[in-house]
Amino acid sequence: MPEFKTTRHVNHSAERMFDLVADIEQYPDFLPLCEALSVRSSREQNGKTLLIADMTVGYKGIRESFTTQVLLNREERKIDVKYVDGPFRFLENHWRFDPAGEGACDVAFYINYEFKNRILGAMMGSMFDRAFRKFAEAFEARADSIYA
Repeated sequence: MPEFKTTRHVNHSAERMFDLVADIEQYPDFLPLCEALSVRSSREQNGKTLLIADMTVGYKGIRESFTTQVLLNREERKIDVKYVDGPFRFLENHWRFDPAGEGACDVAFYINYEFKNRILGAMMGSMFDRAFRKFAEAFEARADSIYA
């Protein structure tokens, strides 16, 4: 089961980085493999926002869609993603944004997943692994272009 985690120091505030990652409908504009993303529902829950979202990822001729539950916790500067439906056996993803001096923060990114189908996992696994390793970079580059 592939797992990846990283922490990156970025020259943008924790609040700005939280906002950037929380704006999931913009992902197709800059995120590797993300071809489409739509929010099915959104509701406030105990000061947090709970989203149900569908994401389509693709590489060459392969396309897969899946549904996740995204919990945006602005007060704690955390985003937690849980798998709902699609080609995975499971998927979990966590973001944390820790202030690190004036106008900077440390962005912690974690993802753990496994495909249901071994053949699909073999075909897409290494490509997903490379893409997830570039996710944090993609968000940092996006922040640089938006907030610079």
